[in-house]
Amino acid sequence: MTEEQINSNNGNYSAENIQVLEGLEAVRKRPAMYIGDISTKGLHHLVYEVVDNSIDEALAGYCDHIEVAINEDNSITVQDNGRGIPVDFHEKEQKSALEVVMTVLHAGGKFDKGSYKVSGGLHGVGVSCVNALSSHMTTQVFRNGKVYQQEYECGHPLYSVKEIGTSDITGTRQQFWPDKSIFTETVYNYEILATRMRELAYLNAGIKITLTDLRVKNEDDNSFKQEIFYSEEGLKEFVRYIDSSREHLMNDVIYISTEKQGTPVEVAIMYNTSYNENIHSYVNNINTIEGGTHLAGFRRALTRTLKKYAEDNKMLEKAKVEIAGDDFREGLTAVISIKVAEPQFEGQTKTKLGNNEVMGAVDQAVGEALTYYLEEHPKESKLIVDKVILAAQARVAARKARESVQRKSPMGGGGMPGKLADCSSKDADECELFLVEGDSAGGSAKQGRDRKFQAILPLRGKILNVEKAMWHKAFESDEVNNIIQALGIRFGVDGEDSKEANIDKLRYKKVIIMTDADVDGSHIDTLIMTLFFRYFPQVIRNGYLYIATPPLYLCKKGKVEEYCWTDQQRQKFIDAYAGGSESAVHTQRYKGLGEMNPEQLWETTMNPENRMLKQVSIENAAEADYVFSMLMGEDVGPRRDFIEKNATYANIDA
Repeated sequence: MTEEQINSNNGNYSAENIQVLEGLEAVRKRPAMYIGDISTKGLHHLVYEVVDNSIDEALAGYCDHIEVAINEDNSITVQDNGRGIPVDFHEKEQKSALEVVMTVLHAGGKFDKGSYKVSGGLHGVGVSCVNALSSHMTTQVFRNGKVYQQEYECGHPLYSVKEIGTSDITGTRQQFWPDKSIFTETVYNYEILATRMRELAYLNAGIKITLTDLRVKNEDDNSFKQEIFYSEEGLKEFVRYIDSSREHLMNDVIYISTEKQGTPVEVAIMYNTSYNENIHSYVNNINTIEGGTHLAGFRRALTRTLKKYAEDNKMLEKAKVEIAGDDFREGLTAVISIKVAEPQFEGQTKTKLGNNEVMGAVDQAVGEALTYYLEEHPKESKLIVDKVILAAQARVAARKARESVQRKSPMGGGGMPGKLADCSSKDADECELFLVEGDSAGGSAKQGRDRKFQAILPLRGKILNVEKAMWHKAFESDEVNNIIQALGIRFGVDGEDSKEANIDKLRYKKVIIMTDADVDGSHIDTLIMTLFFRYFPQVIRNGYLYIATPPLYLCKKGKVEEYCWTDQQRQKFIDAYAGGSESAVHTQRYKGLGEMNPEQLWETTMNPENRMLKQVSIENAAEADYVFSMLMGEDVGPRRDFIEKNATYANIDA
C-alpha cells in the first residue's frame, strides 16, 4: 500500500476494518509466523511438530517406539505406541477432545501440568498448526481396544470423530499432505528428517525411532530405504558421534545426569586436540542455537572449576600467561540437555533460553560433577590443563598476529585489503561482497559488477584449512586476514581479548562465495564455509552467507542461446532446438569463471534479477559440527563416502 493510499484511508478507519481470523485461518493466513517459513525449513517443521507429540508421550513414560514414513505421494505418516489422544467428550468445547486437539490452537495435554511435566515444541502450536497447513489430514487413535478416526481438509473436520474398528494396540497415527497452495517446496528430504530423528534418539535414550522412505527401494533386496535410530547411552553416544572425526585428548566422556533445584540436567563432555569450541545445548529437545542461561551456567562452572583445580595444584605458575574463559573451552565438545517445565525463549530466532533459575542449577550440577572427576582422574586432568595453557598462549599469539598484520600489510584506504574493489554504498543492508576464486575471475567480476553495491575480493587459491590450524595461524594467513578485514569483523567486546567474533560493524549483509563449478571450486567453497562456521558463525546464523551458482554451459543453435546450470537443462535445450542431436548443437562448457567475459558473468551469476544464490544455513548445529570436522579432518574414509554420496561432479578425488 502506498503512502497516498494509507493517507486516503485514514478517515475511514473503523470497526469494519478490523479482521478477526477464526480458528486455524490465522495460521493459513500467516504461516511463517507459526512455522518459520513456507519453504524447505517450514515443510520439515511440520514433521517435527507431530513427532514432538510422540516424544512427549515418551518423556511421560508411555511410548518407546515412533515410526515416521515418507509416503510415495510425499505425504507423511507418524505413528507411536503411546496412550492415544483422548477421544471422550470435551464439555467446554462441546466436541470430542480429539477434535479440540486437532483444530484449536494452543489446545492439548502439555498445557496441563498433570498430564506432561515437560514437553517439546518450540512455539506450542502443535499438531493443529500442521492440520491447518495440510490440504488433507487423517488421524487415527488406538485406545480402549478401539480405533477412532477423523479426517480434515485445511484444518476443517470432514465429519465427527467416529469408531471404525477394534485394536489390541494403543497409540496415535497421523497422516498429512502439506498444502501445495501454501508451501513453495513440497518434496521431503530424507537426510533432513534423518538428522533430526538421529538427534532425538540421542537426546532421549531408550526410544526407538524408525524412518522409512517409501519412495526409494534398495536394489539388493527390494526393501524400502529405512533407518532405525536408537541410543542406549544417549548424550554419551551423541558426543562421541559429534567427535568421531577428531583426535581425542583422552577417551573418557565426562558424563553428568542429575537434578538440581527441580531442573533435570544432563551433560556429556569430551576434549580433543582441535582448536575449536563445540558446545551444543538443548531445552526440552529444542536446539537452543543462541544459547541462554543453561549455557551460561555451564561455561561459568567449567571455568571456575578448572581454574580452581589448576591453581590448587600449582599448574599455572609456569604458564606466564593470563588464562581467560575461552581457553578452558578450546578443544571442548559438549552436549547440554535440560528439561524445563515452563521454558522462556527469547533472541532473534526464539531459541535462546531466558529462565534465570536454570543458570544456577546447571552451574551447581556441572561444578560438583567436574570437581569430582578432576580429583579422581589426575592424569586426564593434567592433559586438560596443559591444553588450556596452550590455548591461552595461542590466543595471545593471535592477538599479536592481528596487530602485526594491521601494522605491516599493504592496505587500501580505511584499513582495507589492497585487492578489495569496494562498493560506493556504505549501507551494509544493501552491500554485497563477492569472494571470488582467482585473479582472472576477480578481474571479470570487477568489470561486470554494479559498483554501487557490489564489492569484489579476489582470493588466491585455496585458503587455510582452519579446522586443522591453531587459532593464531589463521591470522598469519593473508587470505583469511583479507576476508576478516574486508568484512569489518573484530574479536572480543569492549577491548576484551576473546575468540568471540564481533559482527556489529559488519560491512556487508550479503557475503557471496563465487568459485568455479568443479571439484576444486567445491573444495574452496567448503574451506571458506569452514572459516565462517568456526570463526564467525553469527554471519551464517543471521542469513548473510551465500554461494553463487554460475552456469555450466552456454548452448547455441542458430540465433538461439541459453545458459544451462545442469545436464538436464542442457539436454532439454538439445531436445527442443536440435531435435535431440548433440552434434547439431554448439555447447560451451565453462570450466572456470575466468572463461566468462564480464557481461556474461554479470548476466548469469551477479545480476540480482537473474542470478541463483544458495543461502548457507545451519539447520542442525551438531550435525554441521560433525560434517565439517569429518570433511576437513585427517580421516579419508568417511570423507570419501560422504563426497560420493553427495557429489555433483564426476571423478572426484577425496
